Amino acid sequence: MTIDWANFTPWASLSGGILLGVASALFILVNGRVLGISGILGGLLPPKSGDAGWRVSFLLGILAAPLLWGLLAPAGFARAPRIDAGFATIVAAGLLVGLGTRYGSGCTSGHGVCGLSRLSPRSLVATLAFMGAGFAMVFVVRHVL
Repeated sequence: MTIDWANFTPWASLSGGILLGVASALFILVNGRVLGISGILGGLLPPKSGDAGWRVSFLLGILAAPLLWGLLAPAGFARAPRIDAGFATIVAAGLLVGLGTRYGSGCTSGHGVCGLSRLSPRSLVATLAFMGAGFAMVFVVRHVL
């Protein structure tokens, strides 16, 4: 195995992980809710009165943050990720992830970050399942197809 040193970003990854962990901890402490994106989005379908405002604000913040970063970051500070897939593949992958989050009663942020930190056995099984499925899919795509 070799490391792609040009794209190896341990400090940026560590910083992002710390920010996600702190945000998740603050969210559960302040709101008493798990910071799971699929649950926040799913709570809008159908919306409950008095509950939609913070959910819409949160989702808009997720969409606005990369745009704001693109405007404020120094030129050349971060490169856009390269995705070696066509539009149809990306759409199919997104639909499969959405199906998996509904089937698994949560997403990677809900189970992997919040659930594991609360020592939830269900979240451990879900995290092992989606990580294993991801590893298997990468192996199949890179070595079999």
